[in-house]
Amino acid sequence: HFFLSQPSLARVVGLSNRPHLENSLAMSTATASYTPVPWKDGETTVLPLGAGYGIVLGFGVFFSLFTTLLVYLDSKYAGTTMTSEQFNTAGRSVKTGLTASVIVSQWTWAATLLQSSNVAWAYGISGPFWYAAGATVQVLLFGILAIEIKMKAPTAHTFLELVNARWGTRAHIVFMIYGFITNMIVSAMLLLGGAAVINALTGMQTELASFLIPWGVVMYTFAGGLKATFLACYMNTAVIMGVLVYFVFLVYASSPLLGESGVVYDKLAEMVSYPSPTDAEKALGYHCGPVSGNRGGSFLTMLSSDGLMFGIINLVGNFGTVFMDQSYWQSAIAAKPSSSHKGYMLGGLVWFSIPFTLATSLGLAANALGVKLTPSEAGQGLVPPAAAIALIGVPGAVLVVVQLFMAIVSTGSAECIAVSSIVVYDIYFTYINPKATGQQILFYSRVVIAFFGVVMGSLACILYAFGISLGWVYLFMGIVIGSGVIPVALCLGWRKTNGTAATFSVVTGSVLALITWIVTCSSLNDGNISVDTLGQNEPMLAGNVVALLSSGVITVVWSLMFPENYDFESMKRIPTVEQIEEYVHDEDETPEKLAEARAWITGWGWIVSIIIMVLWPVATIPWGVFPKAIFSLWASVAMVWGLLAATVIIILPVAESWGDIMAVVNGMAGIPQEAKYKPQSVIARFA
Repeated sequence: HFFLSQPSLARVVGLSNRPHLENSLAMSTATASYTPVPWKDGETTVLPLGAGYGIVLGFGVFFSLFTTLLVYLDSKYAGTTMTSEQFNTAGRSVKTGLTASVIVSQWTWAATLLQSSNVAWAYGISGPFWYAAGATVQVLLFGILAIEIKMKAPTAHTFLELVNARWGTRAHIVFMIYGFITNMIVSAMLLLGGAAVINALTGMQTELASFLIPWGVVMYTFAGGLKATFLACYMNTAVIMGVLVYFVFLVYASSPLLGESGVVYDKLAEMVSYPSPTDAEKALGYHCGPVSGNRGGSFLTMLSSDGLMFGIINLVGNFGTVFMDQSYWQSAIAAKPSSSHKGYMLGGLVWFSIPFTLATSLGLAANALGVKLTPSEAGQGLVPPAAAIALIGVPGAVLVVVQLFMAIVSTGSAECIAVSSIVVYDIYFTYINPKATGQQILFYSRVVIAFFGVVMGSLACILYAFGISLGWVYLFMGIVIGSGVIPVALCLGWRKTNGTAATFSVVTGSVLALITWIVTCSSLNDGNISVDTLGQNEPMLAGNVVALLSSGVITVVWSLMFPENYDFESMKRIPTVEQIEEYVHDEDETPEKLAEARAWITGWGWIVSIIIMVLWPVATIPWGVFPKAIFSLWASVAMVWGLLAATVIIILPVAESWGDIMAVVNGMAGIPQEAKYKPQSVIARFA
């Protein structure tokens, strides 16, 4: 075998005096085979406690001041007025590049950076692929609804207003509860992952980190609303993508410990040649031996039963967190009608590179380096920082924390705005004060944002106290909210959908999913039901699938038996608090052009989804365990995709908004308004 001539990894990094690999193959235990590479020194943290406070509070203050300044400049020099409509919808005029950037940023949770590397650590190359593929399809298909809402409900603020306009109060309240649950689950996952990493790297108390992290988010969202959120999302996305490109090139091009795909391949093959660790050895950080459920026990194969099972759970669960999360509807509402479908398509393709590229680098590097990690630490999301520290030391920890914080604040801000929109438009404006003024809406929006910051931290602390990890919540979320996906989509997309059927199916689907989850767990574990057994892939898979499909079957069958004949006119009459400024439509925003856009995103959304979810993985079956040349191709795809995605998502929003940027610059320089779109005028001014 090729790996017989390779030196032991531990000997390469100079941390072991174990015998050569030829002798270790004869050993019967993981302990006798290699020494895990430590990434932290016992109780000593990698970064000082002060760094934790500096990151959590310092970044929060910086983004608050910076985005508030940008919103002020936009208001002063570009003529934007901060009304309640502007605060909650960003004027409904966001272009393709910024829409895509916002989608990437909002969909980049702490779990995207942490859990994706965890499944790479557990399943090998199939983990990053199934994480990326299973969570990209939803964004691509949501682009269909992004066009539908522009055509059928141009004045809507929330997806719940659509439900209320079509099906009335009972359905509105039921779906509202599911909307709030979705926002709380997503927010809790952000803080669970972020606080765990901050605690591991700096020693900051997990509960304290959970409460402090949201306040940086709250401050700039409070000041600037959705526009501030979008501006922050762009900056966060740029940082995340920049760090991602650095890490993938570090692992596969420049690191002296790895540095090329062939070395990574050899070391991954070496690690599975060792004996599987005992439970006691796993608790000491050993992670080696054949991978259960993988072809040949290898990390280097897409033929992984557990990887595929995770992919299905990921696919089903994430439909709920897109279709039932107001933040994604808010992005669609904020986009220009001619830009929304393009923004979602581009955003989905760019986002794919984040879990796929990052986990293919850091997740696999953790295995190749033999980094000392327990299953519990991996479940908390510590694989990326551990791998980064093993590769480049303290700078790796800093980069991971910065990247993680960017993900937390961008998604956290979107969740705050989403919750405030639901409260002020679907509760306050609908049921309490239908004659509310714009100033009242703006005031209560800010109050809710501040309040939800406290709720986010409290919920994360509760889950932490029960010993529930990021990975556990990630697998569980679809069981709770997945039943709302098909009814919500059909509310906007099918005139025959029966409101009573949709409302009944959402609740029934959740109940059936919970029962299936618990019964499956009990049957597989001889009646032993605990947090650990409930977190196994099999019960999670069963519950997620039942949640999504049962509600869909009930809704469709019932609606075919007792159909409505809805004309969508009531959705077009959803009221606004303030008069929306007259918007100048371009040639791509006629009803005919929007119908063409709907046909385009429907066709390409399904085509790209089928390619990613079906054709790509099927094409890897003949390879079985990847040969070295195929793995090199795989790594090259990850590198190129990440680099292209970073380039597009950083440059395009700036290029599209160049006129607005120059309007601000010229205004600050005192250039006359009529010259605002001429960059050379600034040069002339200062010359």
